[in-house]
Amino acid sequence: MELKIWGGAGEHGRSCYVLTGEQHRIMLDCGVKKEGTGQYPLLDVHLIPELTAVFLSHAHEDHSMALPLLYKHGYQGEIWTTGPTVSQLELYFANWGKYVASRNGELPYEPAHIAALKFRILEDEVPAGQWLQLNDGLQLQWGRSGHMLGSVWFRIQMEGQLLFFSGDFSRESALLAADSPRAPLPESPTASASSMSETLLSIMDNAYGMDDESQEQKLNALRQFTLEVLGRGGHVLLPVPAFGRGQELLVWALGTFSDQPVLLERAIYEGLRQMAEWEAWLKPGSLHTIEEAILAPHVYVPDTQEERLRLLEREEPLIIFTTDGMMESARARWYAERLSLSSAHAIVITGHASDGTFARRLLRGETEETYCETVQMGYKIHQGLEDVRYMLQEVPSRHTVLVHAPKPETDRVVARLAGKGYPGLHSLQAGDRLPI
Repeated sequence: MELKIWGGAGEHGRSCYVLTGEQHRIMLDCGVKKEGTGQYPLLDVHLIPELTAVFLSHAHEDHSMALPLLYKHGYQGEIWTTGPTVSQLELYFANWGKYVASRNGELPYEPAHIAALKFRILEDEVPAGQWLQLNDGLQLQWGRSGHMLGSVWFRIQMEGQLLFFSGDFSRESALLAADSPRAPLPESPTASASSMSETLLSIMDNAYGMDDESQEQKLNALRQFTLEVLGRGGHVLLPVPAFGRGQELLVWALGTFSDQPVLLERAIYEGLRQMAEWEAWLKPGSLHTIEEAILAPHVYVPDTQEERLRLLEREEPLIIFTTDGMMESARARWYAERLSLSSAHAIVITGHASDGTFARRLLRGETEETYCETVQMGYKIHQGLEDVRYMLQEVPSRHTVLVHAPKPETDRVVARLAGKGYPGLHSLQAGDRLPI
């Protein structure tokens, strides 16, 4: 058996991993990197028609936006994912098309290839934690990963070997449930107890590298900074993805800053409403919290530019949530331009900002015009050093490939954990192969 890294290891973005055996060839994710006009996985087009199955961990573009290329190059099968993920993909494809066009680029696939995508909904087939027989010598188990609505991890039994893919994983969501991959394995109908007792390969989220700061520490810093900006009469702009940490940070803000007016773009509001419709993905009590946020009287959801301007011209400062965490969209840039009129305002980047994006240029002070204060203060939706250490104990494996961070950072994590006695760790990059 061999692991092929087509993207995602040693870098942020274009998550794409292929496992080939004697009988089966499977793919885990097929995403893009939001740099330039888009960077795509290093696909072997001759192998794509031979894929037995494709598994999608969640809807974010760095895991999903290259999927149409599979159908362009002859894949005839289905994509195994969740109901919420499928419902989110239409917006992600629309936004990815706008991003590429804004960089004067062209998509490497046609609308017909997007329309050709065929899905199998995991939760319609089998509950989380139970095994599903997909094919002779191929079984699947899944669990909620806590990263965003609909995100999952996979445990796969392929040709008698056990494999694990964490997807993007977080135990620190305020709203979303995460299923431990340590949960007892239901007996596999085709594999012996000995073959199921050891995981051969794990592909594990380590997007935060050596960072071991807790969610509480990060939110305390964000709270203090937000209070300082609001106290000087400034607006605080939080550009976030349409689905994911935007809803989390909104609920946090409503609970932290009592009666503070919030300007919320509709796509994020609709993401909150979507969460309320998928209660099975939530932590106990989260539905009530979400419903309170939906009905909060001091949350304003503008639909026109005139409404946005009226809200920004109020005397009372606002916390503003807009879509596009890397600030490449026209609306995110419009907010930045409006806030540049006063040094009292601030922009807070709470996630990764890729090279060349407007968010990264703001953080580095590389824009031609002068904008308001811009800082980076993370909100955890991935795993850092201590999270990885814990997952290594949950899923001990002969080989563990740490992914989703730049290779130098991954090298440091591997060295640190190897020094603590954790064996079989790998720091790889796109184009690498690992015989297992």
